[in-house]
Amino acid sequence: MKRIFLMLVVTFANILFADGVVNIYTSRHYDVDKKIYEEFEKQTGIKVNAVQNNDVNVLIKKMELEGKNTDADVFLTVGVGDLYRAKKLGLLQAVKSRVIEKNVPKWFRDKNNNWIGISYRARIFVYNPEKISANMLSTYEDLANPKWQGKILTRSSSSSYNQHLIAFMNAKNGEKNTIMWAKGLASNFARDPKGNDRDQAKEVFKGTGDVAIMNSYYMGRMSVSKDPFENEVASKLKIFFPNQKDGGTHINLSGAGLTKHAKNKANAIKFIEFLTEKYAQKVISHENFEYPTNPKAEISPVVKSWGTFKTSKIDFDLIGEKLSKSTSIANEANWK
Repeated sequence: MKRIFLMLVVTFANILFADGVVNIYTSRHYDVDKKIYEEFEKQTGIKVNAVQNNDVNVLIKKMELEGKNTDADVFLTVGVGDLYRAKKLGLLQAVKSRVIEKNVPKWFRDKNNNWIGISYRARIFVYNPEKISANMLSTYEDLANPKWQGKILTRSSSSSYNQHLIAFMNAKNGEKNTIMWAKGLASNFARDPKGNDRDQAKEVFKGTGDVAIMNSYYMGRMSVSKDPFENEVASKLKIFFPNQKDGGTHINLSGAGLTKHAKNKANAIKFIEFLTEKYAQKVISHENFEYPTNPKAEISPVVKSWGTFKTSKIDFDLIGEKLSKSTSIANEANWK
């Protein structure tokens, strides 16, 4: 009898625990996310447990190895190509939610709602207006032109953002043309790629090169940095949105997926819904300077100051499909 009673107690405790949590595997690495977790906990009483790793491959492999025993309910990442890969590996399931369908346009959702776009950043050019003018800039393709020799700055090809940029170019122009482009781009580098996106902007400011390829939100983050030098860099450099007359600027879409073996499915859906609501969307834009996918969300004044731009409409699945080729393309181009 005691054994049955203990089993009932344990079962009841497990039910309570399951009802009160949502477990997230995330490659996002921002303080703003913690603020959103805390507000979600406050509003719902559901505890957020986050396993964070900047290397999304580690998280995907972890879910693969764990299989049905995974703790993950939600997979959150900075690159849509990684969500595509998780979907193809059978690690995600469709989310059925009228809230999400109302908040997020179809374009920013997987066709079967296996992943939901939460925010995005433009892969922009940053330049010093004292050295070059905006009318000298045009497309990603043009940066492979020899006229830019010794003038281009960007981070390593192994970064998620550049992996996705290469995949975007592959989806847009085909593999052969992308290899040629990457070779031309790499031959125009002002130095061997190193550092993060902020470092590329700093080197433009210092005069190491003329144009940096980077994500838009870093300019916003530098503008409110506690580092006076970063403030100065952000105030003096200008943003250019490439390919406005050639299909639109590439964007890095950050998103969330419901894991196939989610043990707290209802809580996970509530959490993803919360990410698409006005509060979370506003915080992401105002404090991390990302673009919200909810068109009704309030955009940061800093982000607004950059002006409007045309985003590329190349299918995110196609970019995801091409992502596996990015490393080999970069290697062939000697893009370190």
